[in-house]
Amino acid sequence: MKVKNIMRPATNRFYNWLGFYYFYVFIKKLSCLFLCKISPQTTTPTGEKMKKLLSLTLLLGLSTISMADAPLDNELKQAMAATGNIKNGKQVFKLCIVCHGTEGWGTIDGNYPQIAGQHPSVIIKQIADIRAGNRDNPIMFPIAQIKVMGGPQSIADVTAYIGTLKMTRKPELGKGDNLAKGEKLFYRKCAECHGANGQGDEKRFYPRLAGQHYDYVLRQLKWIQSGKRRNANKTMQKRIQKFKLADFEALADYISRLEPPKEITAPIGWKNPDFQ
Repeated sequence: MKVKNIMRPATNRFYNWLGFYYFYVFIKKLSCLFLCKISPQTTTPTGEKMKKLLSLTLLLGLSTISMADAPLDNELKQAMAATGNIKNGKQVFKLCIVCHGTEGWGTIDGNYPQIAGQHPSVIIKQIADIRAGNRDNPIMFPIAQIKVMGGPQSIADVTAYIGTLKMTRKPELGKGDNLAKGEKLFYRKCAECHGANGQGDEKRFYPRLAGQHYDYVLRQLKWIQSGKRRNANKTMQKRIQKFKLADFEALADYISRLEPPKEITAPIGWKNPDFQ
């Protein structure tokens, strides 16, 4: 007899409604890119454009809510097996721009990670985990749903497009006051899985750490330790269980200074020509 998980629907409904609020904010920002002419005087839609915005928000938001409990267990395998279409992926990537930027570099304050240069398997897994409710992300949860982003093929498509983007050479860094300690912790606790240069492992779904923003790395380390990031690797969680804040700060600072390979980094001042 198969026992149903009675907690997951309730959890999903909570994130549906919380996510709907964030989704409205997301659509409002997105409208400034595609419904408005951006200028110092005009940064928000008005009149008919606002009506279109509200209609779009309601339509997509309600669609998101109706699809939240859809079975998504096989999406990771399906998306991994699919061949990504870069042209379609560029269209799907418009959903990502508001938070991750047109270059996929995230934000310098670390609120949103750099996704350019990340392993395709890692991006696919995180999207699949978020929309299946395996990773808590109220902002991205409604955006990642089938009725908004699309099915497994769309996940493969947007991942393929992200794969064409080069990384920034200037991620957010820490204070740089305890790098020796950070290096020691990295080689003791992280290098075995993520590599000596923070390159990660595509086949084992281990993310590239080199070039990631300091505050994002710091936050994820703390969430993994506390269990807030529920899809985290259990071995990693055990390895950092006794870490103090100073340990996390030193480790994240060192990681943020690891340089990715030159062939996957963009020239200084580069802008994504697809969205200029």
